[in-house]
Amino acid sequence: MATIHQTQASTAHYQGTDKLILGIVLAVVTFWLFAQTTLNIAPVMQEDLGISHDLNNLAVSITALFSGIFIVVAGGLADRVGRVKMTYIGLLLSVIGSLLIVISPSGTATFLLAGRILQGLSAACIMPATLALMKAYYDGKARQRALSFWSIGSWGGSGLCSLFGGLVASTMGWRWIFVLSILVAVVSYLLIRGTPESKSTDTDDKPFDWAGLIAFIVAMLAINIVIGQGAGLGWLSPAVLAGIAIFVIATLIFLRIEKRSENGFVDLSLFSNRTFSGATLSNFLLNGAAGTLLVSLALVQAEAGLSSLQSGLITIGYLVAVLSTIRVGEKLLQKMGPRKPMLLGCFITGVGILLTSLTFLLAREYIIASFIGFTLFGIGLGFYATPSTDAALSNVPGNKAGSASGIYKMASSLGAAFGVAISAAIFYGLSQSEGIPPMADLFLGRTDNINVRFAAGVGLLFNVFMIVVAIVAILLTIPKSSPDAIVSAKV
Repeated sequence: MATIHQTQASTAHYQGTDKLILGIVLAVVTFWLFAQTTLNIAPVMQEDLGISHDLNNLAVSITALFSGIFIVVAGGLADRVGRVKMTYIGLLLSVIGSLLIVISPSGTATFLLAGRILQGLSAACIMPATLALMKAYYDGKARQRALSFWSIGSWGGSGLCSLFGGLVASTMGWRWIFVLSILVAVVSYLLIRGTPESKSTDTDDKPFDWAGLIAFIVAMLAINIVIGQGAGLGWLSPAVLAGIAIFVIATLIFLRIEKRSENGFVDLSLFSNRTFSGATLSNFLLNGAAGTLLVSLALVQAEAGLSSLQSGLITIGYLVAVLSTIRVGEKLLQKMGPRKPMLLGCFITGVGILLTSLTFLLAREYIIASFIGFTLFGIGLGFYATPSTDAALSNVPGNKAGSASGIYKMASSLGAAFGVAISAAIFYGLSQSEGIPPMADLFLGRTDNINVRFAAGVGLLFNVFMIVVAIVAILLTIPKSSPDAIVSAKV
């Protein structure tokens, strides 16, 4: 306990400023806005570089893979070496990675892949370190306001990336996206420069947990490969089964090492805090609902004849809603504490996803229902984002904020990966089934695509189920009191 007081005292003289908030938001944007634009510009990149479709897909996915694997590691390192220093390292990696992509020559994917890996490592460094800085240098309402802007950089950037990427690629060329990313990273560094260092003092002079790190990396690589390649290889193929076995074995080894280690890089004791565990679990499940976009947009493109641009416009209500309601979520947090806005956000999100699951409607009616559904999706996430983040970080000791932030953000990455993989498996698996599906009489319009529409409906209902589980988790773990009155509820 003395160490915790010591850490807090060393930063008490410094109060975070709007300049620091802006610098942190721009750091977060280097990943969520710029790096994620590859989801939309992948065909242009492939044609310009003259690389294979498989290599191009790998280049798109490898950034999130490396971010998800190393984000907890980077969060633990931020506690040890300093959160400001890790943010600088992340910005430097972003600049180098973007530069490699800008100079990528035609006919090879080497520079592109290397740049994308560095962008993933950059995100792993920046996200937990900047969240920990928010906790260290802002208190009460100021912290909640700062976290709202952090969420705007994250959720807003992820919503804007497709539109931004298409706009820049069609006017200036796709490489300019990463030139702009370099400029934003430099501005972020200039704004953050001069911020006093913030780090834990109780891990000094202790050996790093290399064994735990290696076991963790092996486990995360195995499960990410299974998630990404399972559908193509076959879920019961020897390669996928071997990957699952490796994941299970590596995870058991990792847990054994961490339980015995006095200096593990993942502090499992954090999960004894019910509030942190509940916020992290619900965050995992809400990010898992990303499968909604994959299934719904694939359906309208394949069966309603919409282009990728037209289908993307269906989600514009999501972008507007999430940007306009994040600050509302902050105000609800200040008035009600985290529990009620988290529950309200989950409920609205669930209703929105339920509307997208009405695949028995005629095409025009379904498009309208989906537009309304995605708008509600964005409103729900806006209400949920800041209260959830604040509930997680305000209930952990200051000297463990980096590790806690890393775990919380890892839940985001892995939740989205699991949700998309499972939703896709349900959708594409049931689409190929033969015979008349249950409740076929409900489906209006065309009858030659009932199996596909039924499969999409089931896949989307799986996402509704995840939201229901998130609501149950919040009810069981998040206390009713205001965030400042929560006292580390233990199991």
